[in-house]
Amino acid sequence: MGFFDKIFGGLTKTRKNMVELEEIFQNYDPESEDFYDELEELLIMADVGAETAEDVVVRMKKRTWQEDTRKGKDARKLLISILTEMLDAGNTDLKLTTRPSVILMVGVNGVGKTTTIGKMANQLRSEGKKILLCAGDTFRAAAGEQLDIWAQRSQCDIVRHEEGSDPAAVVYDSICAAKARESDVIIIDTAGRLHNKQNLMNELNKIRRIVDRELPNADVETLMVLDATTGQNGLFQAKQFLETAGLTGIVLTKLDGTAKGGIVFAIAHDLKLPVKYVGVGEGIDDLIPFNSTTFVEAMFKE
Repeated sequence: MGFFDKIFGGLTKTRKNMVELEEIFQNYDPESEDFYDELEELLIMADVGAETAEDVVVRMKKRTWQEDTRKGKDARKLLISILTEMLDAGNTDLKLTTRPSVILMVGVNGVGKTTTIGKMANQLRSEGKKILLCAGDTFRAAAGEQLDIWAQRSQCDIVRHEEGSDPAAVVYDSICAAKARESDVIIIDTAGRLHNKQNLMNELNKIRRIVDRELPNADVETLMVLDATTGQNGLFQAKQFLETAGLTGIVLTKLDGTAKGGIVFAIAHDLKLPVKYVGVGEGIDDLIPFNSTTFVEAMFKE
């Protein structure tokens, strides 16, 4: 199955939710405030977010006037163009040019972080990279065992300690192992839930200090795994992690399980962060690099 087909399939529920949005262009009137009010309402219902929806409508009004858009089909194309532009929040490619490079994975429990790490490891290994997984989530029971299973499935090395160990010590040992084994990429799992925001910040800062000290010139991607089905609540989580972890991008999981895929636009608009990967299924190959043009085309494909 090709990239477009996977995105198209993953957006099935979201696309059904967009039917009414498609219908409003049949009676499009560039002079009608009702059209723009309805457009804004439908965008919000698709979980684009209130601020983002308002911005889309403002851009639509400006562009339809500038381009003298009179036909519904042209207005529809204009909306697609605006939404595609809105997703341009930075480079969606992973920067992994050093050896080793580091991917620091963060996110709350239950979003599919461990599964995402396994899928990403498998993909990078298939590209010829040697991957080492670091079981830095020592707080959650069975987190290390789950990552171990994914290490076996993706044929990657793993470093793990006993449950309750100091995560920073696991990270240090992983870096030493990666250097000795000449690994290309270290993917670090982190705890999804600590007692409070201050604990989260302290733990992530401690891990990052070790990475910076031991690998001062390494490329580091800090990616937050976000569950698409949580919608605007997930956006709130991302804002907190952005403050504490210095995120470089988002991995959006469970896109195939939500009717509100519009959260992608809120992420780009509100956080100014690129979505780098999307999860569209349970298979090991169902984590795919994000492409804004393909995403919007799949969302609006009839």
